[in-house]
Amino acid sequence: MDMPYRDKWQAEIAELRRVLASLPLKEERKWGKPTYTVDGKNVVILQPFKEYFGLGFFQGALLKDRKKLLVQLGQVQAGRVMKFTSAKEIKAKAATIKTYVREAIAVEKAGLRIEPKKTSDFPVPDELTERFRKDPRFKRAFAALTPGRQRGYLYHFAGAKQPSTRAARIEKAMPAIFEGRGFLERR
Repeated sequence: MDMPYRDKWQAEIAELRRVLASLPLKEERKWGKPTYTVDGKNVVILQPFKEYFGLGFFQGALLKDRKKLLVQLGQVQAGRVMKFTSAKEIKAKAATIKTYVREAIAVEKAGLRIEPKKTSDFPVPDELTERFRKDPRFKRAFAALTPGRQRGYLYHFAGAKQPSTRAARIEKAMPAIFEGRGFLERR
């Protein structure tokens, strides 16, 4: 049986805590994970995953990322993650980690934010427009979704290269849309 991710990454958690200890951050526990804040605002979070351990930057998209170490997970707009697979790697990159975190602190203190994308910024695939034309009830159900749920579906539909795949994705999503659920929401 797999050990819980948190247990698997104990050495990495300890090493990152050691690296972050010298920085002007307060460690708090949020979402069950060590989260570092400045003036009560989230800066970074330690995140165990199955294949790697991540240092998540809440406003990572605003960092310069000169060494190209930050990764965007999914369709998150502002957050970015620095991935590690060993405590040795964290120790070797300690100076770089501190540089990135210092920049993240400066971004937070300056109050900088990514301007969230609006639903209107996401293209509506032709297949969805056609479905709306054929089924006004479906169009109303989609319009009744929250903007975030609409964006999730638009992102998912537009991600398909083939028109037939887009149409199939729309068809498959219809029951959840009629129920008011988002793309990733379970019953």
